[in-house]
Amino acid sequence: MIIEHIGLDEVSGSLIVLNGIKDAGYEEVVKIKMSDGTQRTGRIVQIDGERVVVQVFEGSRGVSLENTHTILEGHPMELKLSTEMLGRVFDGVGRPKDGLGEIFCECSRDINGSAINPVSRVYPRDYICTGISAIDALSTLIRGQKLPIFSGYGMKHNELAVQIVRQAKIADEQGSNFAVVFAAMGVKNDVADYFRRSFEASGVLERVVMFLNLSSDPIIERTITPRSALTAAEYLAFEKGMHILVVMTDMSSYSEALREFSSSKGEIPGRKGYPGYLYSDLASLYERAGMIKGKPGSVTQIPILTMPNDDITHPVPDLTGYITEGQIVLDRNLDGLGIYPPVSVLPSLSRLMKDGIGEGYTREDHADLANQLFAAYAKVQDARSLASVIGEDELSGIDKMYIDFGKKFENQFLSQRPTENRTIEQTLDLGWKILTTLPRTELDRVSDELLSKYYDKAVKDKNSLSE
Repeated sequence: MIIEHIGLDEVSGSLIVLNGIKDAGYEEVVKIKMSDGTQRTGRIVQIDGERVVVQVFEGSRGVSLENTHTILEGHPMELKLSTEMLGRVFDGVGRPKDGLGEIFCECSRDINGSAINPVSRVYPRDYICTGISAIDALSTLIRGQKLPIFSGYGMKHNELAVQIVRQAKIADEQGSNFAVVFAAMGVKNDVADYFRRSFEASGVLERVVMFLNLSSDPIIERTITPRSALTAAEYLAFEKGMHILVVMTDMSSYSEALREFSSSKGEIPGRKGYPGYLYSDLASLYERAGMIKGKPGSVTQIPILTMPNDDITHPVPDLTGYITEGQIVLDRNLDGLGIYPPVSVLPSLSRLMKDGIGEGYTREDHADLANQLFAAYAKVQDARSLASVIGEDELSGIDKMYIDFGKKFENQFLSQRPTENRTIEQTLDLGWKILTTLPRTELDRVSDELLSKYYDKAVKDKNSLSE
């Protein structure tokens, strides 16, 4: 039986309080009828006995304490789902905002999802090709993985997100069953238009489901946006057998909304004012990535977050790093040099990379080549540090070779045009070409067999071009 409650006991910001409410459920959807006949939506965010606190999506401005009618819907917030979502643009709670009308609903699902039983998880193995050398070669994205991008304010993470959505593909026969769910949180209107126009111009919008939450939208909607996106991804992956890549930007905006929301409820703050449950809240999002036994689809996540003051120890990137399987870090110094994408190689890693590359996945030389590029670039940093003290002219011959290698590595291997889509073979061949800057005796991370097959060939190609 649906009961309509008349009047409110308290209004505070976007929160309203009702007393004497029985059998209410946490996260339950609430319909709020205003005295002027309009209707708003809220959800229960706190229950204390028969005292219920409701967060109103549209805010509580104009809400009357006497004449407001409240109806508890008896179910949590749900998202209407259908394959017609592909190619469509929605707001943060799943309402169409592209002017094309409502979708034909095949089913509805609770946006909070349900935890995947660890026993039923399938270990991620196959890689996803992004066409970006810095990611494909050195921090390979594996299907079913969660691999965040740590950026800074003003850096080119939006351009990188667009390039990943435009170019990402599965490198096997199931590639045609691949789609992207894109969620933007707290973005300005011009950024939202940039995302939409970029996807339309490149022709990939038909395989993208977009959820856009603008900075002017209510913060409660911002906390729902990633859950709506992941609910759509799980439906397409586990019920329709598709391989879904979920790109979520910016998780820092989401966390800021969560902090503001927590503060409005009067909760005791944790580190830097964030709620004490920030870790478990982020985990409830990130752990929705993966593959399930008996289900053909997969959900892969790339959360993007901006680090305040480029501080990687800030609570949001710090906790994200604990939950996810690696990270891709963008470097402001490389960005200042005009290198795109400005991926900082040494602090970036993909913990599942070792099981999804090599013979049968990418190419037999991939693992050894990546190790050698890492090792050589680490020595570049040592040589540059020494050069800053004694001057580059005073360096030894081999240190000068490493300085030369570093420049070529950054300007030719890391740097590529935003529209440049490199195959994994092109990326690996380019890596060997850059390594020819160093003598063979310096390549101690690669077997002699692979050196003879790939390094010697790269040297011959280099010599033939010089002739």
